[in-house]
Amino acid sequence: MAERKATRQDAVTQIVADWARERPELDTSPLEVLARLHRSFLRYNTKLNASIERHGLSVAGFDVLTALRRSGIPFRLTAGQLADSGLVSSAGVTLRMDRLEKDGLIVRERDAVDRRVVYSRLTDAGLAKVDEVFAEHLDNENRMLAGLSPSERRQLARLLGKLEHSIVDSGPDGES
Repeated sequence: MAERKATRQDAVTQIVADWARERPELDTSPLEVLARLHRSFLRYNTKLNASIERHGLSVAGFDVLTALRRSGIPFRLTAGQLADSGLVSSAGVTLRMDRLEKDGLIVRERDAVDRRVVYSRLTDAGLAKVDEVFAEHLDNENRMLAGLSPSERRQLARLLGKLEHSIVDSGPDGES
């Protein structure tokens, strides 16, 4: 059983070995980082979705709720501000807010001075929901990171930040 688990956890080693056998002239070392990162993301994403969906939310809706919660009292932002926080386009945010408003987790309010400006604000139910789900989310993430020491977590966070910058600096999407 332990042997099977070790093999399953390190499928990338086999993928790299297969490519080395089939195309020995290629440098497959990027796979050792990026394939593992991708496989880890897929597993993380599955666990994240399951945890959030148990509460009747989508990850996209949860992103909106957490952005509103992080904004502080009065827990309100415009669609543009939500989009700027890294979620998606204003149109995509609007679709998410429609569902959250229907579920009673947010309300939309017009600005008192400029009636063209519309804010989305957490309701009391939305505040309670995001606080509950976010606490569970962090517990879930801590369980997923339990195999790493605090110093390994810090080192990995630093390296992933460096990796993100490297990817951004590598040039326009789709070009090599």
